[in-house]
Amino acid sequence: MGYKVAIAGATGNVGREMLSILAERNFPADQVVALASRRSVGQEVSYGDKTLKVKNLEGFDFSDVDVCLMSAGGSVSKEMSPKIGAQGCIVIDNSSAWRYDQDVPLIVPEVNPDAIEGYSKKNIIANPNCSTAQLVVALKPLHDHAKIKRIVVSTYQSVSGAGKDGMDELFEQSRAVFVADPIENKKFTKRIAFNVIPHIDVFMEDGSTKEEWKVMAETKKMLDPKIKVTCTAVRVPVFVGHSEAVNIEFENPITADEARDILREAPGCLVIDKREDGGYVTPLESAGDDATFISRIREDQTLDNGLNIWVVSDNLRKGAALNTIQIAELLVERGYLDKRQAA
Repeated sequence: MGYKVAIAGATGNVGREMLSILAERNFPADQVVALASRRSVGQEVSYGDKTLKVKNLEGFDFSDVDVCLMSAGGSVSKEMSPKIGAQGCIVIDNSSAWRYDQDVPLIVPEVNPDAIEGYSKKNIIANPNCSTAQLVVALKPLHDHAKIKRIVVSTYQSVSGAGKDGMDELFEQSRAVFVADPIENKKFTKRIAFNVIPHIDVFMEDGSTKEEWKVMAETKKMLDPKIKVTCTAVRVPVFVGHSEAVNIEFENPITADEARDILREAPGCLVIDKREDGGYVTPLESAGDDATFISRIREDQTLDNGLNIWVVSDNLRKGAALNTIQIAELLVERGYLDKRQAA
């Protein structure tokens, strides 16, 4: 028996990626509906070898929809997700609107699949921030082995994390540099072409940005509330793929060789770690791939039980669309969508 799936925000970068991944992974859907705001109604999007016409999200009847993959932004999700959930449809939301709600599970299937049992409180499941998703995939198996005390993360985040407007701005500014046209900053606070910007999201009272706070709060919620986390989040002139330099302090001893072996066997992880020129992964190689890549695994000589690792992943896939589909697959695997149909 197949399921009816709705994609809300189907015309955006992540929405289109969701449709692509649903088809790639042969998700058991009998019917897929593409939804967006009124201004996008009638546009066409691809789903495998099919073309779907976009319908209006507002006022859509979800009473016979099994799962809604929501990528329409935080304000839309805050308004619409409870209404959709009240109709019996399970919402998997990609925005930050529900991540910190105690009654909404925040899920990375390789990390905390059992937390999905809490979905029924609101019929909403939250997808984590793109930079957190790849981070916890790499940290979970190491935490299980040697128990993490503290992590220091520096992120190098691609412009696609800021949506299509971010990608357009990098392209337009790069072109302007070469043809000596004026350069405009629209999406970002400073020029992104041939530059890096240590500022993602709004500033908070302690001087951190909201993006840095998200990494801390979400890691604690999904992995372990006792882990101390500090983060510096940086936007870099890369179109797709987030990278992270991670320093980890453990309670128990762990060597680089042990970590390498553990990560090679861990779900969702792919270790590319040769100590030679090019023996590591960059965001360019991660684009279009489902894996969380881990390189530069080495011991930190300034710490007892310390490691450094380099983590790279396609932020539109594992950081967003892929993880959403994996959560939907987990719902199928555990029979929750069958219960919805039976009801």
